[in-house]
Amino acid sequence: MSDDTWLVVGLGNPGPQYAGNRHNVGAMVVAELADRRGEKLKAHKSRTSAATCRFALAPGQPPAAGVLAVPNEFMNLSGGPTKALVGWFGSGVDRLIVVHDELDIPFGQVRLKRGGGEGGHNGLRSITSSFGSKDYLRVRVGIGRPPGRMEAADFVLKDFSATERKELPFLVSDAADAVEALVRDGLEAAQQDFHSR
Repeated sequence: MSDDTWLVVGLGNPGPQYAGNRHNVGAMVVAELADRRGEKLKAHKSRTSAATCRFALAPGQPPAAGVLAVPNEFMNLSGGPTKALVGWFGSGVDRLIVVHDELDIPFGQVRLKRGGGEGGHNGLRSITSSFGSKDYLRVRVGIGRPPGRMEAADFVLKDFSATERKELPFLVSDAADAVEALVRDGLEAAQQDFHSR
């Protein structure tokens, strides 16, 4: 791998009891990207489950090298494994795409940006702290706000509702499409596409 390798990290908590939680939608997106390429995520020395892959670029261009990964630590410790992964594959923070759940975006929508705040998201906070930089790409997967007086911390650790689960495959697919568009077309073009939906 080289400096132009794309690293896509999907955030979540490890273990089957968390697998269907809203907080794990980033990990779901990375699993979808791996499935599309016939790859399996396997334990890696960076304390992640990872797979190497290729991303299609514009016609006539060779595919881009990529790594798909999910940290094997809890959400608030995501930074260490992510930084180890970047170091292992020799890429930079400018080629890091973090896929995560976003309370401030309605369920079903996907938004993209580089940098910015963490919005109380412990996974992002850990990654920013580990790199000393906020300047990484984010694919923000909308999960909406908690109902009534439910605490956000409780909401993200609950499974998607029955109604949401019917739409979840489409949301995960859209977010995976957004990652591919980000690599293929760049941030601005991908934003114009996904932010207009």
